[in-house]
Amino acid sequence: MSVGRVELQPGERVDDLLTQDLKIIQSDEVFSFSLDAVLLARFCSVPTRGAVVDLCTGNGVIPLLLTTRTKAHIAGVEIQPRLADMARRNVELNGLEARVTIELGDLKTYHEKAGHGSFDLVTVNPPYLSATSGEIKGNPHIAAARHELYATLTDVTRACARLTKSGGKVAMVHRPSRLAEIVTELRAAKLEPKRMRFVHPRREQEANIVLIEALKDGRPELRLLPPLVVHEADGSYTEELLDIFYGRKDALNG
Repeated sequence: MSVGRVELQPGERVDDLLTQDLKIIQSDEVFSFSLDAVLLARFCSVPTRGAVVDLCTGNGVIPLLLTTRTKAHIAGVEIQPRLADMARRNVELNGLEARVTIELGDLKTYHEKAGHGSFDLVTVNPPYLSATSGEIKGNPHIAAARHELYATLTDVTRACARLTKSGGKVAMVHRPSRLAEIVTELRAAKLEPKRMRFVHPRREQEANIVLIEALKDGRPELRLLPPLVVHEADGSYTEELLDIFYGRKDALNG
């Protein structure tokens, strides 16, 4: 089956990305993008022009969304061949080949190709669980999306530091349960946390997502932004969440 010039593989479907008429190829056989990726793409401070790289890009959802916010060239780096291929076809599906490049590669060594300090912004939605935490699923694509099988948190922060120019920014989405470790690793890599926002499923529930933006070689000064609530009491999305999801509110500055 094909959509325009793009060939779909067995089990794949095309979904609307709900912003700027973007579409995305997905499959239940691999880890589909989640709200986390959308929030990160809206939270990060994007340069007007320059160069951006998204690590652990998966099917390329974050680079696609970032094209609605910047004219910068965007690279996506993915270690799994199947996902990198899907990301490339997503770029082609949306006619964004001139603005987005997908690279099959390991974030730990990507600086050898791209060069140290080559990017104004690095975004990353890494696996949230260590390789020894919880049950590792049999599906290798889902296991790699959830667990640090290819790169640890230390590997991720060091890769971000190598790729970001001095004064450039790194934006990450993760779990609050690992916040102390995240801040420690960022600072060890000379990435100073500057903005942070917690995301709560409901107003009365504790946060289950944290968004962090750090400055390469920055001085200590952290802004803790107002919490973002996803659901109203009746289960519907909050107005702010809908504004963010549909691209009406980009930066989540609170």
